[in-house]
Amino acid sequence: MRRLTLIAAIACCSMLSAQNNPGRVQEQGGPVNPVFDKYTQPDVSFDVYFTTAGSKAAAPDEKGFIRRWALLEPIAKPEIRSNTIFTDSYLKEELNKEYFENQFTVVPKDGDQAVLSNNTTLKWHWVDSKRFNVKLYRFASGLKLRPTEALFLAVTVINAPKDMTVRLSAGSNSASMWWVNGSQVLLLSGDRRMVADDGVSKAITLKKGRNIVRGAIINGPGMSDFCVRFLDMDGKPVTNLKVSNK
Repeated sequence: MRRLTLIAAIACCSMLSAQNNPGRVQEQGGPVNPVFDKYTQPDVSFDVYFTTAGSKAAAPDEKGFIRRWALLEPIAKPEIRSNTIFTDSYLKEELNKEYFENQFTVVPKDGDQAVLSNNTTLKWHWVDSKRFNVKLYRFASGLKLRPTEALFLAVTVINAPKDMTVRLSAGSNSASMWWVNGSQVLLLSGDRRMVADDGVSKAITLKKGRNIVRGAIINGPGMSDFCVRFLDMDGKPVTNLKVSNK
């Protein structure tokens, strides 16, 4: 009886503690952890997901996924309340909008700045993702920037050994648009989760030498990431490419 009374007293004290500390949550079987503030540094550090890209060209991974990208710090879109607004017409207007000069032609260096039309200054970061999917939420929150309700821009340089007929394959959370050498090749619309090969372009040509790939990924509440690779005409990953930052 005394043991049951003691257990009840402990449970009562725990409930009162939780009520007096609404900013803390109790995980079953684990310690008390502070509630994550989405605009501050997450528990997992930035370098768990990324390294700074080096000057030596990289290769796609064994499954063809491109991991080296220049990522612009996110353009805040606080007006996005739900991903259901990502219709084709909305995306074509928003993702083709020029937010800063040379947006659709620049191949930035690490640390270059982009000045938006509202005078906000954002920085480019060349990174190598440690995963096949580029974790945009972790990229932004790791820099203590807004990771949600945001537009992310990505650029990379693909060097092909010869002219190659391929398809660009992408997945994104949420919507995204993709360009190769200045031409739009793929649009992923709607509220979607990131799935590899979620969308595949029509046949395009990677020319021998330097090719520029651009992406615009937009997301409302929740996590955001993307993955990109090229597939040959048999649907097999293209791995004999070089990925550089210039």
